[in-house]
Amino acid sequence: MSRIANYPVQLPKGVEASFAGQLLNVKGPKGVLSHTIHQDVEVTLQDQLLKVVAKTAGADALAGTTRMLVQNIVTGVTVGFERKLLLVGVGYRAAVKGKFLSLTLGFSHPVDFPIPEGITIETPTQTEIIVKSMDKQLLGQVAANIRAYRPPEAYKGKGVRYADEVIKLKETKK
Repeated sequence: MSRIANYPVQLPKGVEASFAGQLLNVKGPKGVLSHTIHQDVEVTLQDQLLKVVAKTAGADALAGTTRMLVQNIVTGVTVGFERKLLLVGVGYRAAVKGKFLSLTLGFSHPVDFPIPEGITIETPTQTEIIVKSMDKQLLGQVAANIRAYRPPEAYKGKGVRYADEVIKLKETKK
């Protein structure tokens, strides 16, 4: 039995939810997000509360997952999400140029990352990248794609890392 699915999702003021078959549409101040609900899970709207219930006995975990996805959609259309990346290394820098994020990561050429729709990227300093979006899944994927160009290495810690990531450095050969 999923304990997470027992808690309903509260819709804040200014947020509307509607159903079109299995498609849940949530509209808020930042925009509109939609999610297709699995057929083994039922989502109902009562008094600004979205309740998630498993239709079958084997779908308890799916109900908990669906509840968290719906919660992330509601949070995304009201507040939004952001992820901060840091560039660690001599000469590593980032700058936003139009619809591209230009990265200098120690390669013989600069890396131009195209910024997808629904994502905004800011570079307050040359070594900080702030990725913002209302879609949490898209935000995580874009941040992972940027990090994949130069993941942190284990001996000096150089590379692109998340701001809250802890890198355990290996000891060098003696």
